[in-house]
Amino acid sequence: MPLRSAVRVISTPLRAVLRPSATNSCRGYAAVAEARSVLEHELDSIRAAGTWKGERVITSKQGPHIYVDGSRGDILNFCANNYLGLSSHPEVVKAGIEALQKYGAGLSSVRFICGTQDIHKDLEKKLAQFHEREDCILYASCFDANAGLFEVLLGPDDAVLSDELNHASIIDGIRLCRAKRMRYKHMDLKDLEVKLKEAQSSRMRLVVTDGFLGPRGRGTDELLGVMDRVHIVNSTLGKALGGAAGGYTVGPKPLIDLLRQRSRPYLFSNSLPPPVVACATRAVDLLLASNEIAQSMAAKTMRFRNAMTQAGFTISGAAHPICPVMLGDARLASLMADDMLKLGVYVIGFSFPVVPKGKARIRVQISAAHTDEDIDRTVNAFIQTGRKHGVIS
Repeated sequence: MPLRSAVRVISTPLRAVLRPSATNSCRGYAAVAEARSVLEHELDSIRAAGTWKGERVITSKQGPHIYVDGSRGDILNFCANNYLGLSSHPEVVKAGIEALQKYGAGLSSVRFICGTQDIHKDLEKKLAQFHEREDCILYASCFDANAGLFEVLLGPDDAVLSDELNHASIIDGIRLCRAKRMRYKHMDLKDLEVKLKEAQSSRMRLVVTDGFLGPRGRGTDELLGVMDRVHIVNSTLGKALGGAAGGYTVGPKPLIDLLRQRSRPYLFSNSLPPPVVACATRAVDLLLASNEIAQSMAAKTMRFRNAMTQAGFTISGAAHPICPVMLGDARLASLMADDMLKLGVYVIGFSFPVVPKGKARIRVQISAAHTDEDIDRTVNAFIQTGRKHGVIS
């Protein structure tokens, strides 16, 4: 039999096998329709609860003043994580452009294959210096840094004690490890002590909390004067340090070496793009050279917090540049945030699952790039909106 004829004879029954029958097609369409119905029902419940999270479209670069699609004129931005105002700093942007031209857009590789350039090693060295630790490892995000740490460091004979309000990425990272998991009440040292005693028989006990504070911006450990007693720091490059992307772990060199060998997000994620690395490196250089930016942020934070408290609002936390205006009701938070935008101030209502149920708030973030006039104008907008909705008298 000629080859062409043989192929024709074989392919005919194969087509019959591979072609879905009418019954199978109907069953498949029904399954998809049912799944779609389930998804739509879940989306409707989110809308009904007032926790729907829309995405506003910004048509300008990130900064204290932005342009927003659908809004007229200049808008004050009081919601970015751009604590130090470095996201669009001229020197940071210039460094990114130069790296793009010299090193390219990306590496198309993980670090251990062909994804490590000299600039990656330089940034790791400077971040270790910044935090006064032995070594540093870069990740694609801080979420990845948290996903990569706990599984490698902790085993079934260990215990991890986590602040109940820790970031979702910390919580998810802890879920990946086999250690005994314990939560202590937010910033409650007495409850932490109780949990530490309960875990006394563990091989290692790891206490986990977060925050980006201190006179030089090094973090909570610097703020509390315990940098020598905090051995591991996970942090992000996607907020204060350039605002693009990336995360990292700094700590003892043996730990960092082990993470390079075992940490799954590090081993299976592409290297940080060269422009991102260069931007973050320049941001760190600026902070290593001067404490002025971090101290300016601290002063402006207290100006906002004091004025809002005097106006009658409840502001969560203390001395932190993230200044949550606590409201409790998710729908109220969303409506007030919309009214603030109409007054020229960009803030966002936060509700479950971003924050616990019953803890809805308007999320406000102070930047070193804000002026005193920006802060005063925002406080006045809050007073006007708060009175409208009966939050303050």
